[in-house]
Amino acid sequence: MPFNQKPQKFNAKINTVTIGTGDKAIKLGGESVFPFYTFDGPIENAPKVGVEISDMGLENVSEGIKAYYEGCSTMGEIAKKASEMEGADFVALTLEGGDPNGEDKSVDELIAIVKEVADAIDCPLVVEGCKNAEKDGDLLAKVADALQGKNAVIMPAKEENYKAVGAAAGLAYNQIVGAESAVDINLAKQLNVITTQLGVSPEKIIMNVGTAAAGYGYEYVVSTMDRIKGAALSQDDKMLQMPIITPVSSETWGVKESVAPEADNPEWGPAEDRGISMEIMTATADLVSGSNAVILRHPQSVATISKMIKELV
Repeated sequence: MPFNQKPQKFNAKINTVTIGTGDKAIKLGGESVFPFYTFDGPIENAPKVGVEISDMGLENVSEGIKAYYEGCSTMGEIAKKASEMEGADFVALTLEGGDPNGEDKSVDELIAIVKEVADAIDCPLVVEGCKNAEKDGDLLAKVADALQGKNAVIMPAKEENYKAVGAAAGLAYNQIVGAESAVDINLAKQLNVITTQLGVSPEKIIMNVGTAAAGYGYEYVVSTMDRIKGAALSQDDKMLQMPIITPVSSETWGVKESVAPEADNPEWGPAEDRGISMEIMTATADLVSGSNAVILRHPQSVATISKMIKELV
């Protein structure tokens, strides 16, 4: 008896969010099918790949990443080189140097870096804060101001600082708000609800619902993304129809499989190869679970994931 496949059709769809301006602008979301279910219906906008760079320059990155940026001495040069990476759709600048428990760079110093990076590239820009909610509230509001007209993504807006970040990015300066929650569908929805109650349009919000490196409790990530996409499409839940962006590199390059010296575990092989593998595996899992964009670090990872997306969509 022949198998007759019945398309799974939904009347709902994920919001389309445009990031950046001009010819290099990208669109996230817009689909009304599950991830890569092209046999059920068309996917308007393929998932996108971003390249992560840090205000700390090339500190604490692998030798292969340093080799790619050889000859770059300024943040502008690093940003431009990142934007030219094979498979890159956008650049993601993380301001980790602003962490009060780390380098504690001043807001003015970080804003100067943001402007330098923005001026050096012609592709969309995502700016991540220093992971200190209190400082990010002030820092990201000023980042949104500095990037007026760029239609950039400003993240993270968390429960602790969503009013400051959301009001500045989504209302005052017309940027995209990156709402961050911690691998929990209820927290993700609640943050979207209170952000829209500020007056931010749903089409100006993308979600970072969290991730983990593959093998590190990753089943919770799969479950969360699967439930979010299911509720958004099958239940037409408006507060879960924002596209998802996932910073992968910050999770994968810090686990032991990526950093343990080869001399300590010779059977594991070179640390660089392990880091690339962790990044690729985690990005793949995030994309098939429901992420609309992933942020990576290594040129090989970016090229590999970009090629995978092109072959599947």
